[in-house]
Amino acid sequence: MEKLTAIIPTYNEAHHIVAAIKSLDFADEIMIVDSLSTDNTVELAKPLSTTILQREYENSASQKNWAIPQAKHEWILLLDADERITPELKEEVIEILKSNTDISGFWIHRINHFMGKRIRFSGWQGDKVIRLFKRDECRYEEKHVHAEIITKGEVGKLKNVISHNTFVSLEAMQNKLDRYAQWQAKDYDGRTGVITPYHTVFKPFVRFIKHYLIQLGILDGKVGYVISSLQANAVKMRYHYLKKLREERNS
Repeated sequence: MEKLTAIIPTYNEAHHIVAAIKSLDFADEIMIVDSLSTDNTVELAKPLSTTILQREYENSASQKNWAIPQAKHEWILLLDADERITPELKEEVIEILKSNTDISGFWIHRINHFMGKRIRFSGWQGDKVIRLFKRDECRYEEKHVHAEIITKGEVGKLKNVISHNTFVSLEAMQNKLDRYAQWQAKDYDGRTGVITPYHTVFKPFVRFIKHYLIQLGILDGKVGYVISSLQANAVKMRYHYLKKLREERNS
């Protein structure tokens, strides 16, 4: 059976890190890639992990692309601290490692929970990520937010899921989306013209309609409304930060 390195990127994840590591108890190496946490994430992770790397955070793709070549083993399973490998997925991954497959990576679906409720709609249905992949055949695209794996090889799909609990508090979620908006402003700089009410009013409104009505967030009840509102505000903040970025650059 092929050996496996599990990678967990962290920043102030003391409330999640132990459970995340325990869900990866079948990995041959557990690598924590910490962005200089100020809580006790690293102290909690040390007795349970194989390798701890620390590096100042630039963006998610940069952090992962820096860490991946340092893995001891060819197969990588990357997990965010607020995610868990389900027992069924664990068994499926083990079978892949036994199979000597030529596939370079695998899409894995996520079951998302928010505010104590499983989210079935709101644009989160069908959520999937490439998280099991070969170290030397894959890398993340150069984007500040929502970067995905790039590979020239074949990509398959696993049947079982990652459990994702994205909610700590509304304030934490708002702060997370605010950080994403700041990073996305950099990605949008080169492809966005003059910022107008089209960007700051119309596009956030359309984003709300997309999540709440088109993607059936209304069927998730109050939580669906909250998700749709947060996503709409994130679009508005993206252009707020893009405008600020340009003003600072031109001052």
